[in-house]
Amino acid sequence: MCGIVGIAASETASFQLYEALNMLQHRGQDAAGMVTHADGRLCTHKAKGLVRDAFQGVDMELLAGQMGIAQVRYPTAGSHSIAEVQPLYVNSPYGIAIAHNGNLTNADLLADELFKTDFRHVNTRSDSEVLLNVFAHEINKFKKIRLTPEEVFAAVKAVHRRCHGAYAVVALIVGFGLVAFRDPHGVRPLVMGMRRDKTLNYMVASESVALDILDFELIRDLHAGEAVCITGSSGDYQMHTRQCADNALSKPCIFEYVYLARPDSVLDDISVYKARLRSGERLARRVRQSFPAGHDIDVVIPIPDTSRTAALSLAHELGVKYREGFIKNRYIDRTFIMPDQRQRKDSVKRKLNVVELEFRGKNVLLVDDSVVRGTTSQEIVRMARKAGAQRVYFASASPPVKHPNFYGINMPSYEELVASDKGEEEVAAFIGADRMIYQTLEDLIQSCREGNPSIKQFECSVFDGQYLPAP
Repeated sequence: MCGIVGIAASETASFQLYEALNMLQHRGQDAAGMVTHADGRLCTHKAKGLVRDAFQGVDMELLAGQMGIAQVRYPTAGSHSIAEVQPLYVNSPYGIAIAHNGNLTNADLLADELFKTDFRHVNTRSDSEVLLNVFAHEINKFKKIRLTPEEVFAAVKAVHRRCHGAYAVVALIVGFGLVAFRDPHGVRPLVMGMRRDKTLNYMVASESVALDILDFELIRDLHAGEAVCITGSSGDYQMHTRQCADNALSKPCIFEYVYLARPDSVLDDISVYKARLRSGERLARRVRQSFPAGHDIDVVIPIPDTSRTAALSLAHELGVKYREGFIKNRYIDRTFIMPDQRQRKDSVKRKLNVVELEFRGKNVLLVDDSVVRGTTSQEIVRMARKAGAQRVYFASASPPVKHPNFYGINMPSYEELVASDKGEEEVAAFIGADRMIYQTLEDLIQSCREGNPSIKQFECSVFDGQYLPAP
């Protein structure tokens, strides 16, 4: 679930990329990197840590040029050394750098194929390096000094044939320009925008909030399987678009709307904020169904920050007070995207502090965006009881997470998922709650689809176990 951005601007790109990365920081806190293009050279800087720590003033000054790409890193496949921090680079052909959000499901097979057939060596465990080398190999087939957009589109088409899984990509090709493309199912998000100042500027990013901070107008999302090329130089940029997948079928990841994306983003023409509001309204119906004789809930309390929107509309629908019972330390990383379980569990106490007067002697309904491993929920319920809650009910704004994710979210095994072998009552017992209430998948899908009825399907594999078919 990394955050990626590419820009073709009329002024220095690096400072604008820096601002965009800060807006995408929630998508990855492991590392950050940037590559810019100036005078036929690629300038690179990348480091472990948050954006503000990875880039210092001297680093920014060395990142010359008006075109560039950048990424914030979320640890999935390949995240153990600085060599695996993106953007990644190959010098042949031309010099190509890419940043990738997602996960390839056939990366090992492709790495073997690249060595034996394409004679390319993959030096890290990163599936993004595999994708980069596949793209570079396909471009190298043209054996030309100067590329055309048609040839780049043909290379992307070949990437679609060879690479399985999820990928939203931004790339820089020396002497050509900026390239962006999305996998044939459009699992991971990618939007594009434009800004007119002295000249026409273009930008692509994982979320629309990155456009907002730089006053870019959202044009639209890249379609599933679509590629965009931005060529030329400041004052004379040209945008070229092409559908490069033979059987594109949009299936955006529904977990983006549950947790991953910022609420002020618009993805695939769906307001994340509105989708969460609608989800909370529908969750209120599930709460009523769970208490057929009538509920005794005194207060609804969200687990900050992602569940706030759904909890607010849920409380309104139930006619129950909404209160902030947990205060979040904003200088602690998102626990869900931390690289191991010990760090996630230890971080809960540092991240949240309890407002005891909102719990003491009350029956509380805690609302979270999802329950994945259950250990964080366990600790939160314990904190609520310690603060004096009489009864603690727990509601999830998403269905039970029962299956691993293979498309860029760190849910690798059934053993880690509390709901993989437990029903609602068993999950309630595991986390220490008096009752566990889940959103239904049908209601979650409808909450999202209402924002864009043209989307017929969502990628819901963590909930229903239905994985993408190989191309």
